Amino acid sequence: MPYLFEYVERELATFDQKPFGPVDAAVLSQACMIDGARVVPEPPTRPALLDRVLARLAPDARGVTFAELARTEFFDGMFTGLVPGDIQRLLLLLAASPRYRNLRIHGYQAVFDEAVPTQFAAMTFSWKRAFSFVGFRGTDISATGWRENFDMAYEDEVPSQRLAREYLERMMPRLSGAVHVGGHSKGGNLALYAALTCHEDVRERIELVWCLDAPGFRAGRFGTEAYAHLGWHADAGGAGAGDAAAAGAGVQGACKIERFVPQDSIVGMLLECPVQPRVVRSSAQGAMQHSLFSWEIAEDRDDFVTVEHLGEGSRALHDILMEWLASMDPERCAKVVDALFAALGASGARDARDVFLGGKPFPQLVSDAMRNLDEGSRAVLGAALGELAAITARRVGRDLAAAVFGG
Repeated sequence: MPYLFEYVERELATFDQKPFGPVDAAVLSQACMIDGARVVPEPPTRPALLDRVLARLAPDARGVTFAELARTEFFDGMFTGLVPGDIQRLLLLLAASPRYRNLRIHGYQAVFDEAVPTQFAAMTFSWKRAFSFVGFRGTDISATGWRENFDMAYEDEVPSQRLAREYLERMMPRLSGAVHVGGHSKGGNLALYAALTCHEDVRERIELVWCLDAPGFRAGRFGTEAYAHLGWHADAGGAGAGDAAAAGAGVQGACKIERFVPQDSIVGMLLECPVQPRVVRSSAQGAMQHSLFSWEIAEDRDDFVTVEHLGEGSRALHDILMEWLASMDPERCAKVVDALFAALGASGARDARDVFLGGKPFPQLVSDAMRNLDEGSRAVLGAALGELAAITARRVGRDLAAAVFGG
């Protein structure tokens, strides 16, 4: 059974011979984890009309290729995320791939701000004048990046979401042909947010939005009318956390949103998105299914292997978290997040690798670290975790709640 690495290595057809598809969206979403600073050109400041003229006159002069990225003097420091070695391997395969090696990579933008938690990066991949993929990076390993993710639970718009919309509106007039927008994890959230909130003229040019195991938005942030602007309608598919028996029902026809999650999705079940996902079979277990490198690709077509239903655990996780968040107003939620990150700091965790790959369940790590918090923060976080544990016990059983939260 092929996976992303094997697909990139074996696929010989160019985009002239075989159109852009779901696996390509996954490949380029992972390529967004490459740090293109000092190598990939930044978004241009000259008039968009001039950019289009220059692209028509010299399409191969715009941006750089994967081979040029692989040869840069900055190579050793270009790889981000929880699995930088996999991103490095992917770049080397892309540089040699007949399908991907002639893509032009341009418009690199990255913003990182610890003071106002912001972790954002985007770049655009163009094939001649036929199409472009506007890709947004997922979360890096920094506490800043993860703090911004948690802020999505109670804020209407976090800085990266605003930057994503501005980036899409800036790049769109400079692109020719079909325009795909997408990303993995946080990157998929940014892609969909940008598509939902951008100017109407920009939205109309979007071919498809690719959301790969991406979290949704806080409850009530977008109504059905917002999704209808991207061709989704309530009768086309159920809630994203529900039964995916009609896999893809919400992304067929005129709908511009393609949503994928693995069968035991965790990240893709966070917050709300009404678009029914296609459920992908993964070779990994539990949280590691979030990795696109574990998603199985069909032997006979350029698409992922899908299954009929989401796992029971994924559906339960969504329901538990949404009930928990619904019990808190934005002010209290912000205090809980502040206390949570104070606890993570007190735990000695240096970055997300220590938190998620350290061997201890996340709630237990936080519970153990709470003893080092001040009394006020400990009370806020303790009460919230107690409520979460109670909801978990009621919905899925006390034994599982005790295993996750300790006690």
